[in-house]
Amino acid sequence: MKAQVAVIGAGHAGCEAALAAARMGLDTVLLTLNLESVGLMPCNPSIGGTGKGHLVREIDALGGEMALAADDALIQGRMLNTGKGPAVRSLRAQEDKRAYHLRMLRALFAQERLTVIQAEAAEILVSNGRVTGLTTHDGGRIDCQAVVVCTGVYLKSRIIIGNQMWDQGPQGLLPANLLSASLADCGLTLRRFKTGTPARVDERSIDFDEMEMQPGDEPVTPFSFLTDPPPVNRACCYLTWTNERTHEIIRNNIHLAPMYSGKLHSTGARYCPSIEDKVIRFADKDRHQLFIEPEGIDYPEWYIQGMSSGLPRQVQLDMYRSIRGLHRAVLTRLAYAIEYDCIDPTVLRPSLQVREVAGLFTAGQINGTSGYEEAAAQGLIAGMNAALYVRGRDPFVLGRDQAYIGVMTDDLTTKGTDEPYRMMTSRAEYRLYLRQDNADLRLTALARAAGLATDERMRCTERKTAQIDTLLRRIRDSHLDAYLRRPEARLTVPEDWGVFDRAAVEEAELQIKFEGYLSKEQARIEQARAMEEKALPGNLPYEDIGGLRIEARQKLSRQRPQTLGQASRIPGVSPADIAVLTVWLSRYERSAHT
Repeated sequence: MKAQVAVIGAGHAGCEAALAAARMGLDTVLLTLNLESVGLMPCNPSIGGTGKGHLVREIDALGGEMALAADDALIQGRMLNTGKGPAVRSLRAQEDKRAYHLRMLRALFAQERLTVIQAEAAEILVSNGRVTGLTTHDGGRIDCQAVVVCTGVYLKSRIIIGNQMWDQGPQGLLPANLLSASLADCGLTLRRFKTGTPARVDERSIDFDEMEMQPGDEPVTPFSFLTDPPPVNRACCYLTWTNERTHEIIRNNIHLAPMYSGKLHSTGARYCPSIEDKVIRFADKDRHQLFIEPEGIDYPEWYIQGMSSGLPRQVQLDMYRSIRGLHRAVLTRLAYAIEYDCIDPTVLRPSLQVREVAGLFTAGQINGTSGYEEAAAQGLIAGMNAALYVRGRDPFVLGRDQAYIGVMTDDLTTKGTDEPYRMMTSRAEYRLYLRQDNADLRLTALARAAGLATDERMRCTERKTAQIDTLLRRIRDSHLDAYLRRPEARLTVPEDWGVFDRAAVEEAELQIKFEGYLSKEQARIEQARAMEEKALPGNLPYEDIGGLRIEARQKLSRQRPQTLGQASRIPGVSPADIAVLTVWLSRYERSAHT
């Protein structure tokens, strides 16, 4: 079989990568271990959240699928952090997980130039430092010019519950045991990370009247800039807490938890700890918040967010039943920990291409990240760049001042991560500029130039831009700008101004209200951009540059940063090293022009 791009894995990263490459005109093949696991939500059945909602909006602005699928499968929508500033407000939606899977499956099978195949990838074929294809477990071969590896948590995955361990993927699916050796042969160093998920509970055994109701917003704000009308709430979530009895059960059985018994040595996510980690690490807290969430409409299982665990079966049952509203709980699926192979992402270029293997890209949890949204965003970038690589075009790379996606890819490829990486608004130094509401204004034109965003998206963005410009002009002409700078002030559009979309009105109000802060942030961006635009030659002899510390020489030689700004963010490269590099570059440029 022949293709131009092959994508391994059909989780959130793989779906976006395959759709992006095919939409950019490349013949694309998508491999999945099981067609029933396409777009699977093995953990929380939700999309978005703090920082993550920004990523989903950016995926949509670039022409991805996640936001559209999330709007179609939404059963409850909420805007988080509404009591705080606009920079940290983030959308979050509870999803019908089966509806989301079917919605993404339909998108894949409807996409021209995309073929979906159920098979396990066995080996990536490389010749003279370039990808030439891959083989599958059943003896198949796909000749291609680029491969995007989006294997999620399936690489040599192992489930751990108490003292019991077995080779398995999430939710009873098979692991992928063949590809790790091939990745090692490509020069990639593998390591083990872990994540976990809470138990699922039979709906009939939950006493909802003992919990606090958590309704959705009215009206719902959609993820996609194209969704009209917005989705509607169809379900409710609930809130409850652990208590001292819960904590006592955990403390008495902590020696049976995999991370404490020595059964598990892989690295877990700091920002999504197990309930046993919470109880031990935050011993001063007398309770921890839990969200009780449906897995779908008319679906019999509910998800207990905030209570992942690797404790044995009976301990889990005692622990869950100690909680208000769950004293009759029937656990339909136990909580578990899962460990898997992943790589050090500092071996990647900012395009997510492996530096030493042309045409090999990686995206998602194989790069050390956690979360559906982080995976989807990487998949989109990797798929776009695989297509651009085959076309012989420059890669599509977003900067830290352009998108949360740019922050994430730079963090991964420049700084690396020693634990599962999670996007948060605090990671973005320009977060007032990188709001979720203006993702289309920031990114859609860039994606259109790269060949992904459609004419429809551009028309939608241009319409919004025109409306904002008109509103800003009329606000200033009417001298309303001083009034709108008051924190409590809201823009009510006079009837004689015309009809404007709600998104344009909100954007115009924000631009006026935060005009001074945005100007300061823009000045910081321009100041930092000088270093980002200072290119470093790919063959720079770091080992021979006098004045660089030994650690800096080693790390710069290994990572080969593309710009002076990227070099400045490599751990172990000091400001003094950057000063030495700056002087050396000035001399190098002068000698090149003489």
